[in-house]
Amino acid sequence: MRLFATMSLIVTLCASSALAQSFTTLKGHGGPIMGLAVSGEGQVATASFDNSVGLWDGRNPRWLEGHEAAVNAVAFLPDGRVVSAGDDFTVRIWDGAQSRIIGQHKGKVTALEIAPETGMIASASWDGTIGLWPLAEGSGRVIKLRDSGVNDIVFGDGGDSLFAATTKGEVLLFDLTKDAPPRPLVKHGFGVNELALGPQGRWLAYGAVDGGTRILDAVTGAALADFTLDRKPILSMVHHAATGLLAVGDGQGYIMLVDTKTWRIRQDFRATRQGPIWALAFSPDGAVVWAGGLDDVAYGWPIALMDQFDPAMGQERSFLKDVGEMTNGERQFMRKCSICHALEAGASRKAGPTLHGVFGRSAGRLPGYPYSPTLAGSDIIWSDATIDQLFDLGPDHYIPGSKMPMQVIAAPQDRRDLIEFLKTYSQKEETKP
Repeated sequence: MRLFATMSLIVTLCASSALAQSFTTLKGHGGPIMGLAVSGEGQVATASFDNSVGLWDGRNPRWLEGHEAAVNAVAFLPDGRVVSAGDDFTVRIWDGAQSRIIGQHKGKVTALEIAPETGMIASASWDGTIGLWPLAEGSGRVIKLRDSGVNDIVFGDGGDSLFAATTKGEVLLFDLTKDAPPRPLVKHGFGVNELALGPQGRWLAYGAVDGGTRILDAVTGAALADFTLDRKPILSMVHHAATGLLAVGDGQGYIMLVDTKTWRIRQDFRATRQGPIWALAFSPDGAVVWAGGLDDVAYGWPIALMDQFDPAMGQERSFLKDVGEMTNGERQFMRKCSICHALEAGASRKAGPTLHGVFGRSAGRLPGYPYSPTLAGSDIIWSDATIDQLFDLGPDHYIPGSKMPMQVIAAPQDRRDLIEFLKTYSQKEETKP
């Protein structure tokens, strides 16, 4: 009996060790993961709210810095270079650590798509436009939608057609060989967030704000299958042609895997107890699905073992603590400031400068942080009064043109509590061992 128990323990420990080794985390970003891409050689690229792109060799990152706001989308070109786009309205190609802007929108860029056959990069923006940018030298082309932002795009017909998902709830099909209006394939009624196109353009999948997850004939728009569950919104979607798997991520932390060869749900995995799945990508062989969300971490889940894992994402964001464990000032900081700003001294990978010692500091003057020209030239001194005004009016009104996101703390007491919290915790010195 003792020998049997010992052997059982050894088997259990070995299985647990193998399971742990098969699960991968890529740590180093200073903000949530907004986009993911995997090259044909298996290299992972991450786009983050911290304004950077991470290129990962194993678990070692190389940072691509140049965006002036959150990076929402990233893609690999056939030659291994990276394209990225984000909240600074730009589309950039990276040559090593240097980038050049190949496209510019007037609003945040939400998605990228590559058409190697035609040498074109497409970008979708909330400004209601689709950009078509040539890899070679030459002028781009901008397609303007009449009254809707664009959430996602995907090329068809070797780059001669383009599907677009709109904030108005439509899926539009553009014939890029003609100067003609798009053909509506779907009028969903709620914003369509995500698209994925099947092999040879036989089917088109879409995911919507209301949780709608549907498969269409990509030519006629006829319904083929419906995988809508009681979860919303759909925030990410990716197809792996060789395995036929379609991965769908939602706002409640699930990754659903659909077998497109049988049109059945193969797995429905809860990756996080709370928080969204904003980004998904498959490994080249389809054995691993990469996921990103609120954590500053990208997760690689081995598909064959997914059912053996407990939820791992959504555990690292301090603002997800129980509200009963925080003072009101801490709660305001966690919800309004903590994604972008640290309280500790020194550099961090967060999108904004540290708030350590912020009181009495001139705005836009912390060495080493790339401020917007508006803030760098400001005469504001951070104090009780100026921080109160910042959140009373909102950064977009108090400092027009700055990189700070639009947000307001309406209640005066909430602003006072935040200021007292910052006074206490932004001036604490680290205790050295």
